[in-house]
Amino acid sequence: MLVLTACNNEDTQSTPDAENQGDKLTVGITQIVEHPALDAAREGFIEALQENGYDHVEIDTQIAQGDMNTNKTIAQKFVGDKVDLILAISTPSAQSVLSETSEIPVLFTAITDPVGAQLVESIESPGGNTTGTSDTHPDAIPNTMKSIVEFFPDAKNVGIIYNAGEQNSEVNVSRAKEVMDELGLTAVEAAISTTAEVKQAAESLIGRSDVIYIPKDNTVVAGLESVIAIANEHDIPLYVGESDSVKRGGFAGYGFEYHDLGYKTGEMAIEVFEGKSPAEISVQYPQSLELVINKKAAEEQGIEITDIMKEKATIIE
Repeated sequence: MLVLTACNNEDTQSTPDAENQGDKLTVGITQIVEHPALDAAREGFIEALQENGYDHVEIDTQIAQGDMNTNKTIAQKFVGDKVDLILAISTPSAQSVLSETSEIPVLFTAITDPVGAQLVESIESPGGNTTGTSDTHPDAIPNTMKSIVEFFPDAKNVGIIYNAGEQNSEVNVSRAKEVMDELGLTAVEAAISTTAEVKQAAESLIGRSDVIYIPKDNTVVAGLESVIAIANEHDIPLYVGESDSVKRGGFAGYGFEYHDLGYKTGEMAIEVFEGKSPAEISVQYPQSLELVINKKAAEEQGIEITDIMKEKATIIE
């Protein structure tokens, strides 16, 4: 096995090179919680390795199940194991890993704001030992709010459920509120700290919100079925932050395939294995964005799919 020495107070960075492709490489994957979007990103990453000659890589996947102490323990484990590369899926996962090593190459995916989360120095020139892919298309949130106004012109109050402890959620909610203000919408916030609180938060929005919006929040998305049940029972249109949550029962959302995002991150990992420093690989964003409407969810939430919806969105069963 190719061994890297993890040492937080060293500025140098070890990177596997092309000459060592025949050696056994080990990748540690840390994921904050299990839900379809993050799982798809992980699967895409692994598929990229397997399809490009790196099917010999040993993968150690660890899920923190939303627990920050476990999240930190996983990061420490990978550093102690001297893995060759770490994939961090989610902002909390990446922040925890980078607090433990400045030497082992770290790639991230499903990150909202890599610069704001202090993961990289800039999008174009990440610096340090990390780079990866962001799941935030700059037009996603503005277009989402505009579609609420267009599809539901009588809607005034938009309920938002989010974990205030997730940096990515703070960014998404702040941006959403800015756009809502411009469009004459009012945000009705319901903050939570664990997935167990999601149902109660959704119930608190009954009678106070014309529409519910779930941003890309790992804690809430892990308990999305609770929100879907409330939306269906009370005929409240449920907007979500990514297409995987539309497939699960959200009414609509702008998104892309997380599998593709993970696949791109896997291709970046191969660049690192072949000698390139993460500092030299710019952070990548989704290249495409489309509005998706779930026809069955629309029926469950008492929404009639109009001609304008058919014109603006892709309708899935």
